[in-house]
Amino acid sequence: MTDARRPDGVDGPSPEPIRFFGTTWVDHTGGYALRRAGLVVGALALVLLGAFALRSAYEGLALAEVAGWVRGLVVVLFAVCSSVGFAHTLTGFGQRRPDTQKERERERSLRSLLLVGFIGVLFAYALRGLFEAPGERVLREEYDEAVRQHERRRTSRTGNPAKRNKRRR
Repeated sequence: MTDARRPDGVDGPSPEPIRFFGTTWVDHTGGYALRRAGLVVGALALVLLGAFALRSAYEGLALAEVAGWVRGLVVVLFAVCSSVGFAHTLTGFGQRRPDTQKERERERSLRSLLLVGFIGVLFAYALRGLFEAPGERVLREEYDEAVRQHERRRTSRTGNPAKRNKRRR
């Protein structure tokens, strides 16, 4: 959040944009609902496409006549990674951003797991898109707090401080 003049000309904190939504999440204008619907449909379409790709890969393993335990291991790998990706992504929408180095490193270490579990991640995006823009809750809390602080700073500066000092003497 920056505490400067916003694009609409009003003094105060400016909201942080969300990918695909910009700053329309603040007041739900500018096709916000249509964008959310598009996000849900697009994410579900990508889930179906990803499931088809995984099915094709599994059939490729069967055609290559690899051992049954290898095919089972691949299925378990994608199932576990997808479930972890789903849970991590869905809970991540309601949490604060990582602010310590340790938290950022943990996020970085999970990237490969989330890449393998892309179906779970995409399904979490689709599910969150039914209720709000992904990440909107965290940004709304930060933005509302920034607006409250700005208003508090602005209202506490009313009046002429020089006149107050004369009255005290």
